[in-house]
Amino acid sequence: MTDGFTPSADELIANNRRHAERFDGADRPGKPSRRLAVVACMDCRLDVAELLGLGPDEAHIIRNAGGVITDDVIRSLCLSQRLLDTREILLIHHTQCGLQGLDEDEFTAELERELGVRPSWPVESFSDARADVAQSMMRLEASPFVQHCDHIRGFVYDVGAGLLDEVART
Repeated sequence: MTDGFTPSADELIANNRRHAERFDGADRPGKPSRRLAVVACMDCRLDVAELLGLGPDEAHIIRNAGGVITDDVIRSLCLSQRLLDTREILLIHHTQCGLQGLDEDEFTAELERELGVRPSWPVESFSDARADVAQSMMRLEASPFVQHCDHIRGFVYDVGAGLLDEVART
């Protein structure tokens, strides 16, 4: 019995070959021209470059489930700032996020029952997207590895309206 899944890799590789035929970005700089890093949820409803009107050379875009400020996000931001000269950080969480309201204890217990091991990483579920953005901004400000904290702003993206709603720093 099949679940209707069809792998996409072959089609995507063919798309890449067509892309390479018309590619003219070999001379693009490695540093983002806006000196901007964006941390966002991996949700497929968020086309981060599109919703912010960003071009390919303008920002680093770091994504994970929930747009959570994990150690790996801190690592990426540290490298982005120290090696690639970014100075501004935008955080984008969103409405209808799969992590919102998820029972983290139940989820990790289910994984442990199924796999025999509990994950070493926190799921980072939350109940209020705005409060989670505020907490994320505080995590960045508290990290000794995030060198530039003067220009951190956080938002909740409304997936129904396509609009960003800013969250005030606390």
